[in-house]
Amino acid sequence: MPLHDANGLFQANAQAHAQAHATLPVRKLAVDLANGFPRRWHGGDAFRTQFFNALSMSFPVGEQFFIDSVRAAQERLDPQRPGHTALRTLVRGFIGQEATHRHIHGLYNAELERQGLDNRWQHRARARIARLHQRTANPLHALAITCAYEHFTALLADGTLRHARWLEGADAQMQTVWRWHAAEETEHRAVAFDLYRALGGSNAWRVRWYLYVGAVFMVDALRQTATNLRSEGSLWRPGTWLSALGFFWGRDGVARRSLPAVLRYLRRDFHPDQEHTAPAAATLAGDWLAANADRLRVVGGNAP
Repeated sequence: MPLHDANGLFQANAQAHAQAHATLPVRKLAVDLANGFPRRWHGGDAFRTQFFNALSMSFPVGEQFFIDSVRAAQERLDPQRPGHTALRTLVRGFIGQEATHRHIHGLYNAELERQGLDNRWQHRARARIARLHQRTANPLHALAITCAYEHFTALLADGTLRHARWLEGADAQMQTVWRWHAAEETEHRAVAFDLYRALGGSNAWRVRWYLYVGAVFMVDALRQTATNLRSEGSLWRPGTWLSALGFFWGRDGVARRSLPAVLRYLRRDFHPDQEHTAPAAATLAGDWLAANADRLRVVGGNAP
């Protein structure tokens, strides 16, 4: 991977961010998914339920990949360089948060399996990860892919916290699961990106992998949603796709609200914390975490 086009300014910004955001707690969420949840937990809406279910199906494999990618890349950090020690500390918190997400969504997906849904996304993801490792041993490629996925998940997280319509009418426990996940994704949205920049990651490869990930993520999400809907017998009902249209392109729709930020990632000077919504997003996440502190227990990371 060519690294010469990464400049010192990006590395300095990554180091400064790591030093300024050195707190990243790992929390245990008090929910009980062992007793299950409604088949159409999202207000009885088939499409919205199965779209969120599809996302959950991707998380355990995806989050393990993110953990592995930052863990491998951080070995290149130099403790003698300014900011690298602080960044290593943030990486530990990132790994801890992603591990708790992987655990909760493993329980979530076990219930989906009991409901008869077939998780095909995880198998496609594992095959792609295996091919990547066969083709390159350079950890910065996997880290660039992680940066791309982290941007998409941060956008979904921001919308989940910002736009009440995204979870309107959903089961209370499932709202808690998704908003907890969203708040922590918002907290660590820049960690992989800062690590990539601190290690001199190529901007050209960052953009190439992002375009690839964007296409793969969209196709995988829609394929798994369609598989879920077919399983429950709702795939060809007109109301299902009217719901999909409204969810993506209606007022506060996912695509409508996210598209500008999706495109901003392509800018050479992009940084997750330079998003115009970033301060507000951090406030939303912090407010939710504070309001739900009785459901959360700090178990690791860098607790304040």
